[in-house]
Amino acid sequence: SIKMDLLHSNGVLIIQHLQRDYRAYQDFLNFMSHVGDPRNIFSFYFPLWFQLNQVVGTKMIWVAVIGDWFNLIFKWILFGHRPYWWVHEAMIYPNQSSPCLEQFPITCETGPGSPSGHAMGSSCVWYVMVTAALSYTVRWKDESAVTLHRLTWSLLWSIFWIIQISVCVSRVFIATHFPHQVILGVFAGMIVAEAFEHTPAIQTASLRTYIKTNLFLFIFALGFYLVLKLLDIDLLWSVPKAKKWCANPDWINIDTTPFAGLVRNLGAFFGLGIGINSEMFITSCKGKNSCKISFRILCIAASLATLQLYNLVKIPTHTEYLFYILSFCKSAAMPLTVVALVPYCVHSLMRTTDKKCN
Repeated sequence: SIKMDLLHSNGVLIIQHLQRDYRAYQDFLNFMSHVGDPRNIFSFYFPLWFQLNQVVGTKMIWVAVIGDWFNLIFKWILFGHRPYWWVHEAMIYPNQSSPCLEQFPITCETGPGSPSGHAMGSSCVWYVMVTAALSYTVRWKDESAVTLHRLTWSLLWSIFWIIQISVCVSRVFIATHFPHQVILGVFAGMIVAEAFEHTPAIQTASLRTYIKTNLFLFIFALGFYLVLKLLDIDLLWSVPKAKKWCANPDWINIDTTPFAGLVRNLGAFFGLGIGINSEMFITSCKGKNSCKISFRILCIAASLATLQLYNLVKIPTHTEYLFYILSFCKSAAMPLTVVALVPYCVHSLMRTTDKKCN
């Protein structure tokens, strides 16, 4: 439509402006794209927060998984183009004069572009972190504390917006999103996170609840995909476009396909469900050691170190089904390690040293 073409062509002008005038900040912007990467939620933010505060850690995974699932459904409904292929296929530019957009190794995402998954994932997780941090300061009652709470409030929300804007600018700079797609992502993420501020039930969810939720998310997404396929609408329409217009075939990553994200999230969710309802978790994280700062610090250090090792494990991508199965298992292993395995090992270690001391 003419309106969308106008929106997209204006977006292209913004991208060109950023690529031309903010060239010097390229490394910073690439880094911010990694900060906003939804995969970091499981390997960095979650292990950190879960040991500091299990309520926040648990909420973070729920918000990340449900948020990313909504992101996938929205992407399938909205059919959003990505700038790096749109400029080549748009009919509004006379022959051979389509604008030149530079591409980077992280540009060639293969899913549809709207809303931005990075912007949405980043905003929903940072929203959870900021509201969690502020919930501590709300409890202070005397006069000076009120002022301090207001200052903390202003500071944390300023940080929140600086990070969101940086992530958004970085996604636009690398030509993987139009400006309206990142803006939509940020607000969609905040709405999902806010919804979970009012659902305390997730804290006491049983393994059955986790499995039911997982099955619902999977069956709904797969059903949606198959129904539209029957109607002759291919929801993977963006993958051939990405392959056709990406400047370097090596930059195309199966990790960015719509189903790869779904499988990764369902795996993480399943792992969290098993972990939180396991004996290991109850023994270690609910035991007498759990109050000790040393226990928490050891758990954080060990979790982060172990998860970095997981990131070194590269899953073979030549067979798609095998990739999905292994991706699910790897994603499930991550929260399971953070929630059950690492705390249990640290707990056992501390118990043996306590016995020796006594």
